[in-house]
Amino acid sequence: MEIKVISEKENQLLKRKEIRFQFRHDAAATPPRMEIRRAVADALKANVDLIFIKRYVTRPGMHMAIGVATLYDSLDQAKLIEPEYIVKRNMPPPKPKEEEKKE
Repeated sequence: MEIKVISEKENQLLKRKEIRFQFRHDAAATPPRMEIRRAVADALKANVDLIFIKRYVTRPGMHMAIGVATLYDSLDQAKLIEPEYIVKRNMPPPKPKEEEKKE
């Protein structure tokens, strides 16, 4: 996946950077949010835990999508500003607990 940062705006009041990006993907389906989040973090050379993907949309008939992300100074600041549903969307899915073996 190839990430290209379209614009990057510093928001000092909210202690974050607001980023617009586009990416190309070879698969027929749009990649999962966690994969996009890691790619944006690599492109910005930032900690993946501080990046929150707000939205991304694949253009019809193309293997290209445009998205919006925010990069916070700290995780506490992000949880203070971002709505709860955005924070939940950007957290990795919980690992399934192993079922207790019945003897």
